[in-house]
Amino acid sequence: MNANDLTACLERKGVRPTANRILVLRALRESAYPMSLADLENHLETLDKSSIFRVLTLLLEHDIIHSFEDGRGILNYEPCTSQTTCNHSDAHIHFYCESCRKSFCLEEMPLPEFHLKEGFTMHAVSFVIKGECPQCRKKEV
Repeated sequence: MNANDLTACLERKGVRPTANRILVLRALRESAYPMSLADLENHLETLDKSSIFRVLTLLLEHDIIHSFEDGRGILNYEPCTSQTTCNHSDAHIHFYCESCRKSFCLEEMPLPEFHLKEGFTMHAVSFVIKGECPQCRKKEV
Protein backbone atom coordinates (compact mmCIF):
# COMPACT_ATOMS: atom_id res chain seq x y z
CA MET A 1 0.00 0.00 0.00
CA ASN A 2 1.51 3.32 -1.04
CA ALA A 3 1.58 6.57 0.93
CA ASN A 4 -1.15 8.16 -1.23
CA ASP A 5 -3.59 5.34 -0.39
CA LEU A 6 -2.77 5.62 3.31
CA THR A 7 -3.11 9.40 3.20
CA ALA A 8 -6.52 9.10 1.53
CA CYS A 9 -7.63 6.54 4.14
CA LEU A 10 -6.67 8.87 7.00
CA GLU A 11 -8.30 11.90 5.37
CA ARG A 12 -11.57 9.99 4.69
CA LYS A 13 -11.79 9.35 8.42
CA GLY A 14 -11.00 12.97 9.33
CA VAL A 15 -7.40 12.44 10.44
CA ARG A 16 -4.55 14.64 9.26
CA PRO A 17 -1.87 12.42 7.71
CA THR A 18 1.53 12.69 9.36
CA ALA A 19 4.63 10.59 8.83
CA ASN A 20 4.13 8.68 12.11
CA ARG A 21 0.47 7.95 11.37
CA ILE A 22 1.30 6.70 7.89
CA LEU A 23 4.12 4.49 9.24
CA VAL A 24 1.89 2.85 11.87
CA LEU A 25 -1.04 2.36 9.51
CA ARG A 26 1.24 0.92 6.82
CA ALA A 27 2.72 -1.56 9.30
CA LEU A 28 -0.75 -2.72 10.35
CA ARG A 29 -2.02 -2.99 6.76
CA GLU A 30 1.02 -4.90 5.54
CA SER A 31 1.14 -7.33 8.45
CA ALA A 32 -0.20 -10.84 7.90
CA TYR A 33 -1.61 -10.87 11.44
CA PRO A 34 -2.77 -8.37 14.09
CA MET A 35 0.04 -6.60 15.92
CA SER A 36 0.54 -5.60 19.55
CA LEU A 37 2.22 -2.41 20.69
CA ALA A 38 5.41 -4.42 21.30
CA ASP A 39 5.21 -5.90 17.77
CA LEU A 40 4.88 -2.41 16.31
CA GLU A 41 7.72 -1.11 18.46
CA ASN A 42 10.01 -3.90 17.16
CA HIS A 43 8.86 -3.36 13.58
CA LEU A 44 9.06 0.45 13.61
CA GLU A 45 12.52 1.03 15.02
CA THR A 46 12.42 4.76 14.18
CA LEU A 47 9.43 5.41 16.47
CA ASP A 48 9.40 5.20 20.24
CA LYS A 49 6.71 3.39 22.22
CA SER A 50 4.88 6.55 23.32
CA SER A 51 4.69 7.89 19.74
CA ILE A 52 3.27 4.59 18.50
CA PHE A 53 0.77 4.50 21.37
CA ARG A 54 -0.44 8.05 20.64
CA VAL A 55 -0.97 7.14 16.97
CA LEU A 56 -2.82 3.93 17.90
CA THR A 57 -5.08 5.86 20.28
CA LEU A 58 -5.95 8.38 17.56
CA LEU A 59 -6.55 5.68 14.93
CA LEU A 60 -8.83 3.81 17.35
CA GLU A 61 -10.82 6.97 18.11
CA HIS A 62 -11.48 7.48 14.40
CA ASP A 63 -12.30 3.81 13.65
CA ILE A 64 -9.33 3.46 11.32
CA ILE A 65 -8.19 0.44 13.32
CA HIS A 66 -9.77 -1.95 15.81
CA SER A 67 -8.27 -3.53 18.89
CA PHE A 68 -8.93 -6.76 20.73
CA GLU A 69 -7.49 -8.38 23.82
CA ASP A 70 -5.65 -11.57 22.86
CA GLY A 71 -6.45 -13.58 25.98
CA ARG A 72 -3.22 -12.60 27.77
CA GLY A 73 -4.32 -9.07 28.57
CA ILE A 74 -2.41 -7.62 25.61
CA LEU A 75 -4.18 -5.49 23.03
CA ASN A 76 -3.68 -6.33 19.37
CA TYR A 77 -4.49 -3.93 16.56
CA GLU A 78 -5.74 -4.45 13.02
CA PRO A 79 -7.07 -2.17 10.28
CA CYS A 80 -10.79 -1.49 9.93
CA THR A 81 -12.06 -2.62 6.53
CA SER A 82 -14.78 0.05 6.29
CA GLN A 83 -14.01 2.85 3.84
CA THR A 84 -16.31 5.39 5.52
CA THR A 85 -18.25 5.20 8.79
CA CYS A 86 -17.40 2.04 10.69
CA ASN A 87 -20.34 -0.05 11.83
CA HIS A 88 -18.10 -2.82 13.18
CA SER A 89 -19.46 -5.19 10.55
CA ASP A 90 -15.94 -6.55 10.13
CA ALA A 91 -15.98 -8.06 13.64
CA HIS A 92 -14.61 -11.58 13.58
CA ILE A 93 -13.13 -14.31 15.74
CA HIS A 94 -9.42 -14.31 16.55
CA PHE A 95 -7.10 -17.20 17.31
CA TYR A 96 -4.15 -16.84 19.68
CA CYS A 97 -1.33 -19.37 19.31
CA GLU A 98 0.09 -20.18 22.72
CA SER A 99 3.34 -21.44 21.16
CA CYS A 100 4.41 -18.67 18.76
CA ARG A 101 2.30 -16.01 20.56
CA LYS A 102 0.77 -14.65 17.35
CA SER A 103 -2.85 -13.73 16.82
CA PHE A 104 -4.68 -14.69 13.65
CA CYS A 105 -7.95 -13.46 12.15
CA LEU A 106 -10.56 -16.13 11.50
CA GLU A 107 -12.76 -13.99 9.30
CA GLU A 108 -14.47 -16.97 7.70
CA MET A 109 -15.96 -18.14 11.03
CA PRO A 110 -19.36 -16.57 11.66
CA LEU A 111 -19.93 -14.72 14.93
CA PRO A 112 -22.91 -15.84 16.98
CA GLU A 113 -25.89 -13.50 17.08
CA PHE A 114 -26.58 -11.59 20.26
CA HIS A 115 -29.94 -10.54 21.60
CA LEU A 116 -29.23 -8.12 24.42
CA LYS A 117 -31.72 -7.21 27.09
CA GLU A 118 -33.56 -3.96 26.59
CA GLY A 119 -31.46 -0.94 27.45
CA PHE A 120 -28.11 -2.56 26.61
CA THR A 121 -26.14 -1.27 23.62
CA MET A 122 -23.23 -3.21 22.15
CA HIS A 123 -20.20 -1.25 20.97
CA ALA A 124 -17.75 -4.07 20.36
CA VAL A 125 -17.46 -7.85 20.46
CA SER A 126 -14.30 -9.84 21.09
CA PHE A 127 -13.82 -13.58 20.66
CA VAL A 128 -10.43 -15.21 21.11
CA ILE A 129 -9.78 -18.92 20.73
CA LYS A 130 -6.51 -20.15 22.24
CA GLY A 131 -4.46 -23.11 21.08
CA GLU A 132 -1.77 -23.85 18.53
CA CYS A 133 -1.55 -22.62 14.97
CA PRO A 134 -0.91 -25.12 12.14
CA GLN A 135 2.80 -24.20 11.87
CA CYS A 136 3.46 -24.75 15.58
CA ARG A 137 1.42 -27.95 15.56
CA LYS A 138 3.57 -29.33 12.70
CA LYS A 139 6.70 -28.79 14.80
CA GLU A 140 5.38 -31.20 17.45
CA VAL A 141 4.56 -34.01 15.06
